[in-house]
Amino acid sequence: MELYRSSYEAYPFLSDESDDLRCDFELLTDGMASLTGLLRAQVEDPALREELLWIDQLIYHMNPTLRTFFSVTDGELDLLRAAVRRLEDQCAGRCALFVLPQGSQAACTAHVLRVESKKLVRLLYRHARQGHAVPPALLDGANLLSGYFFNLALRLNMLAGVEELPFVSRNYK
Repeated sequence: MELYRSSYEAYPFLSDESDDLRCDFELLTDGMASLTGLLRAQVEDPALREELLWIDQLIYHMNPTLRTFFSVTDGELDLLRAAVRRLEDQCAGRCALFVLPQGSQAACTAHVLRVESKKLVRLLYRHARQGHAVPPALLDGANLLSGYFFNLALRLNMLAGVEELPFVSRNYK
């Protein structure tokens, strides 16, 4: 059976074979960039808004990597590492192990981005296990984004005066 391709197709790679994860990666990063823009609209702090604009652009620079090349610089990854460390320092003591993904609207959006970043990492590992090259710096960047958005969620709740609610698992002690 011949595959129908709509003349209205929103993106030329949507009909790629299901085991070709490049389009899935591009859609996931596009969604993350869109959610980062949404988060930026929910944040009032000018410095964080500026940083989120930079993060948004960074995600879009990662977007074509599997189809072209990795264009994020070592300096940009260093800045992302520094942002994660800064947020960790600002939020020291806000959580011991696990917290419920709740709080202010902005913090909740950051938690969604934390999970989307983990999905991105998972997809990259699947792509690598298929025998494709995945730049180690891309994996580092995707993992750093997860840490960034987690710590940003803590910071946004702190700024909003929302306490973190610890989560104690019945399954993991």
